Amino acid sequence: MKRLLGVPILAVLLAMFAVSRAEACYCGAARFRCCASCCDSGCYTTCKQECHTVMKTVQEVVWEPQTFTCHKMVNETVCEPRTIDCVSHVHETCYRDVQYTVCRPVYEQKTREICYTVCRPVYEQKTREICYTVCRPVYETKSRDICYTVCHPVYETKCRDICYTVCKPVYEQRTKEICYTVCKPVYEQKCREICYTVCHPVYEQRTKEICYTVCKPVYETRTKEICYTVCRPVYEQHSRDIHYTVCKPVYEQCSRDICYTTCHPVYEQRTKDIVYNVSRPVYEQHSRDIHYSVMVPVTETHERAVNYTVTKPVHFTKTVTVQGGHWDTQEYEVAGPVVSRMVRDPGQWVWDECRCRCCYQPGCCHCCQEQCPPVKCCKRVWVPECCEKQIDCVRYECECCTKMVPYTCTHMVSECRTKTCCYTTCHMECEQRVKTCCYTVCHMERQQHTKTVNYTVCHMVQEPRVKTCCYTTCHMVPEQRVKTCTYTCCHMEREQRVKTCCYTVCHMEREQRVKTCNYTVCHMVPEQRVKTCCYTVCHMQSEQRVKHCTYTVCHMEREQRVKTCCYTVCHMQSEQRVKQCCYTVCHMVPEQRVKQCCYTVCHMVPETCTKQVPYCVCREVHTQKTINVSRCVPKCVEYQVTRCVPHCVCKEVPVTVCCPVVNDPGCGCAADPGCGCSN
Repeated sequence: MKRLLGVPILAVLLAMFAVSRAEACYCGAARFRCCASCCDSGCYTTCKQECHTVMKTVQEVVWEPQTFTCHKMVNETVCEPRTIDCVSHVHETCYRDVQYTVCRPVYEQKTREICYTVCRPVYEQKTREICYTVCRPVYETKSRDICYTVCHPVYETKCRDICYTVCKPVYEQRTKEICYTVCKPVYEQKCREICYTVCHPVYEQRTKEICYTVCKPVYETRTKEICYTVCRPVYEQHSRDIHYTVCKPVYEQCSRDICYTTCHPVYEQRTKDIVYNVSRPVYEQHSRDIHYSVMVPVTETHERAVNYTVTKPVHFTKTVTVQGGHWDTQEYEVAGPVVSRMVRDPGQWVWDECRCRCCYQPGCCHCCQEQCPPVKCCKRVWVPECCEKQIDCVRYECECCTKMVPYTCTHMVSECRTKTCCYTTCHMECEQRVKTCCYTVCHMERQQHTKTVNYTVCHMVQEPRVKTCCYTTCHMVPEQRVKTCTYTCCHMEREQRVKTCCYTVCHMEREQRVKTCNYTVCHMVPEQRVKTCCYTVCHMQSEQRVKHCTYTVCHMEREQRVKTCCYTVCHMQSEQRVKQCCYTVCHMVPEQRVKQCCYTVCHMVPETCTKQVPYCVCREVHTQKTINVSRCVPKCVEYQVTRCVPHCVCKEVPVTVCCPVVNDPGCGCAADPGCGCSN
């Protein structure tokens, strides 16, 4: 690796020794070619450097604003008054008298007699005996064992899975295009001096200690005993004697003599004459004239005037101003951008005493701003034009006309008519009649009898009895129990800590400065752009989840028990009874009556009436109206345009040029006056 590094170093040394003479050009102001023969390396140390100031002509581009006057065509709207004829239709309502016939009803009250027969009820009271049976209740006490079921609760803990739905948001990226207007800046360069104050910060490092408290959790496991009471059932068997009385029936046979009376019927035939009235109907034929009115339709033909409107087209020509134009291409100059570039000042030769030779020291670099040449741009400008055209128009005018229309009118005319009506009248005539009626008379003859009846008498004898009943008694005995519960207690212990915090204190020192500010005047030109906007749409998506739920189920367990129940049995015993029943017999007796009947007779009387019928008449009204008609008049308008024009300005700039001077004249070389080495 060291051998490879030595190769380029050796090449540089050989190149330095191979150079026999040195030529230097100080920006074309001095050269050493003329004194190369006498000024060798031995006498070069006797040379001294001398600096001169030379004026150099430099061209600078200066942008000067110039104002130009331009012309453009602008459409100006001019309103001219114009009088037009207008026709409006006015509808008027008129009335005419129309006669019509109305049939008015006239009502007349009349009365007639009507004979009718009414059956009048005649009531008669009678009595009879009714034998009926009554059931008398007989009560008996019994006992029986009843088995019943008692349900006591049994609790059981179960687990089940519950499915539920959770709405989870799902985000979706979408894209849409948004049209927006961007104001594009057009810049104009200007220059001004601004006095400003600069606050440069002075930073100072400081340190402070901060005390803070930290709460550290300390966990401790503890144990405690919990006393609780449990009720334990204790079952105990018992027995007891139940004393009860049983009624035992004792039957005894008895007999007795019963005297009773028997009624046997004795029938006897008899005869009697019955006189009765019979109503015999007698019919009689009658006739009468009935006057009635009939409405007869009568049809008449009339004519009436009907107004109707006819729309007629009216052709006319009018002048219309049409706005048009064309596109023109205009050229305009846009000031070039201001470019910053680094410029180095001319350097100088400086004598280096350490190396005993002159070294070239380059000038300082500074940033300068230059404006680029203007750019010519083209744009399309719409030049509006107004022209007048003749167009054909049609307007529709309404014309009111009248025509006679026949119509048929039907009205009802009352006509009186007479008809003969035959009717039959029926009246009842009473007639006496006699009939012989045979009937049987029955009378009851009583007869005494005696009979012996055997019957059984039952009387209840009470007998005491004893039975032993076993039963179980359950009472709850409280029992104390203890269980040990382990739990964890957490208490926070405070701990003081100290931390060192380094912070920087900055205070601002003000310094007055002046700077030349090139600023740009910007006026905005609107430009339509389209950008693609990404947005997120969120819709909810259902997700099924399952959670584990523990619950307690209580089911009832059945337990069979027996209890003794006393009940009463009732059976019905039949008993014969007799009661007297009164009833009413109704038979109808015919009776002749007469009533007055009122009825109404209606006949129509014709009557002539007059009514007013409205009809519409259309009338034209001519009016004049003044309207404003607008038209576009082209007008030339002046406007000012300011733009920057470049100019080349020549100015002289001082330039410092340094060249070496020979101090020892004894070296034997005469300086060429053209080389610039002489004083």
